[in-house]
Amino acid sequence: MDPMANPTLRALADLPLEPAGLSTSTLVMIDCQNTYTYGVMELEGVQAALDEAAALLDRARSAGIPIIHVQHSDGPGSLYDVEGDSGAIVARVAPRDGEPVVVKQYPNAFVDTDFDHKLKAVGASNLVIAGFMTHMCVNSTARAAFNAGYAPTVVAAATATRSLPGVDGAPVPAATMQSASLAALADMFAVVVPGAQAIPD
Repeated sequence: MDPMANPTLRALADLPLEPAGLSTSTLVMIDCQNTYTYGVMELEGVQAALDEAAALLDRARSAGIPIIHVQHSDGPGSLYDVEGDSGAIVARVAPRDGEPVVVKQYPNAFVDTDFDHKLKAVGASNLVIAGFMTHMCVNSTARAAFNAGYAPTVVAAATATRSLPGVDGAPVPAATMQSASLAALADMFAVVVPGAQAIPD
């Protein structure tokens, strides 16, 4: 299919269509929390997405680039209880060696947090984004980052979401939500790559 038959706004605006190199980027790991791995909030394909996120995280650590973790909190006893198991970051992608964590209460990680301050403190410009959920916090944060002047790249294989009810009451499958959410981001707000291997060093 000819991509210019349905051009994105990025293409029409002459914005970059290829990701920046990892060495010039900051990795942002959004809400890689246990709540998405079991129970009512378990996401479709979450384990494969965590595998991709873990490989990306290892690569970022080896490259020595800045890494910022984002963690959602809705308070004690909630699905996002950061003091309990549900809200804890999954062990294989957990922060280490002083990697900063931004705790948020809204889908957009910039709202009422020091996320922007932490990005500016490391001189961030290009962001590589992984995490959950694609249609919610990844979407909100990537859009906000674009609007704030950053250049986001979203790694599709390191994200996941879940089925939702449609406006007509019929379920919208998780795969459809995933595809539509990523396409909407790629239209303007972010470069979307299928996997981390598409990001050059």
